[in-house]
Order: sequence, then C-alpha cells, then structure tokens
Amino acid sequence: MKKLLGVLLVVFFMSVQAWAEVKVGIVFDAGGKNDRSFNQSAWKGAQKARDELGIHLKDVEPGDSSAVEEAMRAFASEGYDLVFGIGFMNSTAIKNVATEYPDIKFAIVDAVVDLPNVSSLVFKEQEGSYLVGMIAAMRSRVIDGKRTLGFIGGMEIPLIQKFEVGYIAGAKKIYPAIKVIVNYVGNTPTAWNDPAKGKEIAKSQIGKGASVIYAAAGGSGSGLFDALKEENGRGPCFPKVRKGQRVDNCIYAIGVDSNQNYIVPGQILTSMLKRVDVAVFDAIEKVVNDELTGGFNVYGLDNGGVGYSIDKFNRRLITSKMEKVANLFKKKIINGEIQVPEKR
Repeated sequence: MKKLLGVLLVVFFMSVQAWAEVKVGIVFDAGGKNDRSFNQSAWKGAQKARDELGIHLKDVEPGDSSAVEEAMRAFASEGYDLVFGIGFMNSTAIKNVATEYPDIKFAIVDAVVDLPNVSSLVFKEQEGSYLVGMIAAMRSRVIDGKRTLGFIGGMEIPLIQKFEVGYIAGAKKIYPAIKVIVNYVGNTPTAWNDPAKGKEIAKSQIGKGASVIYAAAGGSGSGLFDALKEENGRGPCFPKVRKGQRVDNCIYAIGVDSNQNYIVPGQILTSMLKRVDVAVFDAIEKVVNDELTGGFNVYGLDNGGVGYSIDKFNRRLITSKMEKVANLFKKKIINGEIQVPEKR
C-alpha cells in the first residue's frame, strides 16, 4: 500500500507539474479584452483555464493590426503550447505564423485556417440571433401604425450578416410584416470601437420608430446603451399595468456575445450569448490533455455555443409566453425542423 501510495503521489505531482508548464498566449483584436462583449468573453474563458487548469497565461492587445503577427510570432518563438488569435481579422497572421511553426498549436476564433496545427473555432450566430429576433418582435410595440426593430452591425461582412439575417428571420416568424432597419457602423476595423457612431445610428433608428434594437458591433454597441439612457432615463424601464392594461413606452436593446444585461438594467431586453469563453476554455483544456487537433470546432444551439440570457436584470421584461415560444423554436432548430438562414 505504501508503494502504491508513493506511485500515485508521483503521478499526481507529475501531472500538476505538466499542467503548470502549459503556456498559452492570446492575441486580441481591435476591440481589446475589456470591450464587455466578444473579446471579454474570450478573456473570461482564458482566465477560467488559468485558474482551474493551472496554465501559464499571457495576453497581448496590439495597438494596431500590424502588431498582431509580431505578437503571435513572439509567443511561438518562446515555445508556447497554444497561441490564440481572437477574431477573424487575425486569420492571416495565424496562417503565416502557424506555417512557420508547424510544431506549435494555434487556435483562431471566427475564422477558418486550413492547417493541421490550427483549430478553427466557429459559431452558428444566426441560430441565437433567430431566438432574440423572436423575443424582440414579441416585445416590440406599434408606433405610427407599425412594428419596427433595429439592427446595428459593426463591419458589414458575412460574419455579422449572420447575426442580421437570423435576427430578421426570427422577428418575421412572429410578425411577418414587421420592419427591421439595418445599419452598419463602417467597413474598417474602427467600426468595432466607435461608440459615437453607434449612438448616432441608434438615435436615428429610434426616430424612425424602432422599439427594440440589436447591436452586433463590438465596442460600438455601447453607443446604443447610451442612446437608451437618454431616451428612457437611467433607471429600469419595466412595463407597467394601468387600469388593467399593460403600458410599455420604453425602447430596449439586445446585447451580444457576453451577457450585457447588467450594463443598463431593465433596458436591455436580453443578450444573444456567443460562448467564446466556452470555446477558448475547451481548446486550452484539450491542449492540457494533449487532445487538440486542427480542423473545425462548431458551436451552436445544440451544444450550448449560442443562446440568450435571462437573469435578475431582465427577468421582468421576458414573459413566460415569450420564453416558452423561444424555447419551443430552440428545440425546432436543434432537431432540424427549422434551418436558420445565414446569408441574405
């Protein structure tokens, strides 16, 4: 028994030592790791891996895109076990550096790099957007004789169009005649970090009758939240019941990627969750267990990769009927009864 105990202790300490030696480098995109959205979700997953798996973690927030490849190359040259590129804009840099360092493992979020040492982490954003589109339509109100929603995208690219078309399809499933105003912040990387432009677009959409606005625009989405506070006031904006009738004069936002309900409590209807944190943690755990291989890793409704959030900040905004309908169609999407479009 003493010998067996000794062997088990050696194996245990060797495992702990091996885990401690795993080094992970993470390079963010233009929004930075504290964008309260996409990048922050990735950082949350990496931090969880650091705390639970005992890895060595280091991150870089490049000041501009030209520094991304240099940061990745530095991690690779130092023998890091896994190097992350967070965001589709980092795909070229990942491809170049991964080609130079075939023995280092890489992972890219929101892009596909076809190399044996690169794991591509992609999402079915259209599925989660379909559900929040349904919720938005059910919460929308009639203004000037019609129902209108808004959508604010960051860069007008196929990735963000998946959010747009899923959202519109879900909304029209509830009200086929509902109008959805679509605007994009821009066509350069600055579109992800321009709150002033996001606010300008939001106010324009509100002026055209939008009662719920969904922003998939990274840091620019904070402009939508600022516009809401000006429109509704800073406090919660829950519907009221007067003389037996429900009265709702609020404008609502839908957050994206991370759970953003807390940012303006009672004014964010829900958030479309894109679980970048789960994807990042999974990739790191696989490296720790020597199981990470190149290829596709797809996250959708079926494996919890996307969804929507209900918590103490928005619970009073989501009725039991709204939740029941959303969950019903979630099941229909998972079992293949509904194919959510991802292209215009």
